[in-house]
Amino acid sequence: MKTMNSFSMKEVDRIIEMAWEDRTPFEAIQFQFGLREPEVIALMRRELKSSSFKLWRKRVQGRATKHSKKRVFVKGRFKCSRQTTISNNKIAKR
Repeated sequence: MKTMNSFSMKEVDRIIEMAWEDRTPFEAIQFQFGLREPEVIALMRRELKSSSFKLWRKRVQGRATKHSKKRVFVKGRFKCSRQTTISNNKIAKR
């Protein structure tokens, strides 16, 4: 397992990107990089500007999609009930 200081810049960028994504849970970051939520928060605090970190924390705090156990959907990606299948690439007209 890597320590927080042993990540390459590319890995740090990917962790930050995953942390900003609404639908990527902290558990996915832990699985891929071995960082728990408090460690991700510390990395974000260290790598981002103060104002960006505050915006991110405000956005993430209480967001159910950032924690696998709090999600309303069970597995996989969320799919809208009105979304058509990808085959034939048809868009429903209203």
